[in-house]
Amino acid sequence: MTLLIHSMAEFADLILSVLEKAGARRLAEIGAEFGGMSAILAAHAERHAGHLTSIDPAAKPEFAEWLAANPHVTHVAAPSLETIAGLREVDAWIVDGDHNYYTVRHELSAIAERCRGDGKPLLALLHDVAWPCARRDCYYAPDRIPQEWRHAHDWDGGVVPGEATLITGRGFRGLGQFAWALHEGGPANGVLTAVEDFITAEEAAGASLAFAQVPAVFGLGILFDTTAFWAPDVAALVAPFHDNPLLATLERNRLANYLRVIELQDQLAA
Repeated sequence: MTLLIHSMAEFADLILSVLEKAGARRLAEIGAEFGGMSAILAAHAERHAGHLTSIDPAAKPEFAEWLAANPHVTHVAAPSLETIAGLREVDAWIVDGDHNYYTVRHELSAIAERCRGDGKPLLALLHDVAWPCARRDCYYAPDRIPQEWRHAHDWDGGVVPGEATLITGRGFRGLGQFAWALHEGGPANGVLTAVEDFITAEEAAGASLAFAQVPAVFGLGILFDTTAFWAPDVAALVAPFHDNPLLATLERNRLANYLRVIELQDQLAA
């Protein structure tokens, strides 16, 4: 399992370039885990006399150790949906928390409201907008999802590209760490679906948004207000990566190889 490349930090060069183009100094990060991306964002904030707020109710011990040596970082140990409204003057939001429709849709709505309140253009960078979470909910804490938004799910079944249902005993699975929705696709299911529905609702209310999707390492989404003075520069930067067919091919190959490793591990365990 340690062979899996999964961190948002793999996009560090692109993310930092976007932040530079947008002049983003004050950052909010949703989902810290071990703090790999946090350290990159904190260094950017420090270089620009800014600040990083990291939101994670269950960050790993390694993150806590790193935090103690970084006074220009604030850790909020609470769920994102309880925290976003209380933040102020955030220039960019880095979203890599719970990978399910309800959480991401409501995070984006809260972020948009916060941006309007502060008179800031929206800039959000989101992880997991590609397979496997694009069209299937993943739950780390399903009890936090209201029942009417929570899909039937399972902690043991695995996912395989092209298979809409879970597969018992094989595929990419959480091994008790997270659960998958039983079915892929359909309404209110998955991170990319949440982003698309958010954009539709915002544009119906008069907003003008652009969204670029980088189809690698589970997918990076760059969502931004097209009326921002920096929007043309950000658009030019991310355009070559958007739906790039070579990156998509490489990601399919990477996943196929990783799933083969899991299959071999399962055979050895049996």
